[in-house]
Amino acid sequence: MVCAICHTRRPRRFCPGVRGDICTICCGTGREVSVDCPLACEYLREAHRHEKPLPLDPETLPNRDIELPREKLAEQEEPLAFLAERLAAAATANPAIVDSDIREALDACVRTHRTLQSGLVYESLPANPLAAEMYRALEDAISKYRSQEAEQLGVHKIRDSTILGLLVFLQHFAISYNNGRPRGRAFLDALLDYYSLEIDSGGGSSLILP
Repeated sequence: MVCAICHTRRPRRFCPGVRGDICTICCGTGREVSVDCPLACEYLREAHRHEKPLPLDPETLPNRDIELPREKLAEQEEPLAFLAERLAAAATANPAIVDSDIREALDACVRTHRTLQSGLVYESLPANPLAAEMYRALEDAISKYRSQEAEQLGVHKIRDSTILGLLVFLQHFAISYNNGRPRGRAFLDALLDYYSLEIDSGGGSSLILP
């Protein structure tokens, strides 16, 4: 038996991305580059825990003028968790969505909510259909959170400026986990870990919310 990718070396592990046994070298070089790796793969998740993201210069982060102070961010733990969980749910529901699509969607959402701060209503919908799908999921999550808040408290307590700050936080979070792989999903994996969310380990990718 030989590796299903290189057809040369002896296979060492089963790869759900190619549905065959592969060698460790092909696993390392093809992971999220030439292979669409499902997040349920134990080798992928282990690699995410140990790999280093691309070097990041904080001065190059977009929208640095909108960052929420640490204490303000701590006060918004509930809406942040709600947005993060809905973001993860939408991304895991479509295995074609990767981190770059999520980053594009977050950038568009930030631009949309920046215009709201100036009193304008302009939707910056991405041309990329996968990013657009994530964009709509985020906007839907924001709308649902506001609706739930109004039902429970009788008012919309969370401000537009706070929503914008949370979106920028998620954008910076996503950028900091960019591993440079074209099919990379290290950021999505980090969201799952941080919020203790689970995915279907039976070959699917649907998220199991707590």
